[in-house]
Amino acid sequence: MTKSEFFEKCKDHGIEFIDFRFTDLKGAWHHVTYRMTAVDSDALDGLPFDGSSIHAWQPINRSDMVLKPDIATAFVDPFTADPTMIVICDVYDIYKEQMYEKCPRSIAKKAVEFLNEANIGDVAYFGPENEFFIFDNLVFKDAINEQSYRIDTEEGDWNSDKAPTDLAPNTGHRPGLKGGYFPVSPIDSMVDLRNEIVKVAEEVGLSCFVVHHEVAQGQGEIGIRFGTLIEAADNVQKFKYVVKNVAHMHGKTATFMPKPLYGDNGSGMHVHVSIWKNGKNLFAGNGYQGLSEMAIHFIGGVFKHARAIAAFTNASTNSYKRLIPGFEAPSILTYSAQNRSASCRIPYVSSAKAKRVEFRFPDSSANPYLAFVSLLLAGLDGVKNRDIPVGPMDEDLFELSLDEIRDRGINQMPHTLRGALESLIRDNEFLKPVMTEEFITTYQHYKFESQVWPYEARPTAFEFKSTYSC
Repeated sequence: MTKSEFFEKCKDHGIEFIDFRFTDLKGAWHHVTYRMTAVDSDALDGLPFDGSSIHAWQPINRSDMVLKPDIATAFVDPFTADPTMIVICDVYDIYKEQMYEKCPRSIAKKAVEFLNEANIGDVAYFGPENEFFIFDNLVFKDAINEQSYRIDTEEGDWNSDKAPTDLAPNTGHRPGLKGGYFPVSPIDSMVDLRNEIVKVAEEVGLSCFVVHHEVAQGQGEIGIRFGTLIEAADNVQKFKYVVKNVAHMHGKTATFMPKPLYGDNGSGMHVHVSIWKNGKNLFAGNGYQGLSEMAIHFIGGVFKHARAIAAFTNASTNSYKRLIPGFEAPSILTYSAQNRSASCRIPYVSSAKAKRVEFRFPDSSANPYLAFVSLLLAGLDGVKNRDIPVGPMDEDLFELSLDEIRDRGINQMPHTLRGALESLIRDNEFLKPVMTEEFITTYQHYKFESQVWPYEARPTAFEFKSTYSC
């Protein structure tokens, strides 16, 4: 899109405001809005902002930074009262005169360049599946003498004995624990809400296909078409924005938190990956389930570095409450055809073009740009070193004991975010063609300070239950 085409698009939609957005280390979208009349051609070359106000970015004495709008990403905001055009931006470092090394989207662009320079492929496709919950209410308290939360959804089994009222009768139709996959309404209460999410998602340029209730109470999934690394990460940001705002408009609250409900399934971000060159899918071949040798080595590289890349793909303390046996959240590092208990599944497809691998351990607490980059770099390292993963294993891995897992030489994902970050400290050379030492160090410190240490310092209700009377 040229600048003139961008302004013509704004004119066609009667745009009054332009909203420039960028992504921080955590993966949250930030924005600054300009009046349409204040945006000219020069403004699209770069917009100044304060980088010191973004956690773990710039110090106060070097705070000036520049947003570089990517006008090809422009789409109309479906939620604002006044016509607003959203544009996704990269961040530019005026001090080093380069794309900012802590900007996740800029890191993703470097990863795409590295793929081409490595002469392995010319494009990597990513297809994330972002599961989510929609609840009716959430209250929580985080105080020195009290830690509590309470989630509610009309679908919750705990509401079976809720007293009915004239305005809200208790119909008794609920999916129950692990019962959401996938009965029809009225047990599935979110049909119309999910369909509305799909329609709005398509308004902002997302291509949706499958729409359904997921296993847990209040949980849903909407399939979004795959894209290149940057397209797919942009789409995750757009999809999260749409889901949360459509739910909000209906007086509900949506979350991509991995494990909000104890004892029920959590939400993952399964990631489908393939690498292509000159229009040919390099993951298609004559090996196991139609995979190429490159695809097997790619899996091997991801598994070799899995404990380190977990710091990016499973980026919250809550992530590791999902990665436990029995909840379709595999932590055992092996691969299998169709077997959903393996960390890497080989989906059944009908053509070589559709051949891909699916990593099932990531979740949506991840920054999508960093998650996809770390998967790509680990996989490419595996291709370079011809790494061989453990597998294939077609049995139900959730039935294996820890001793059986160890006896078979199968590695596992880390059990905590601390474990993932400590692995990243030991194992990060494979990331350095794209991520700088400063970025990796900053990211580690940021996660320890914002997630690990606050989490480890807080007592929980379970600790009082198990320890108070000792």
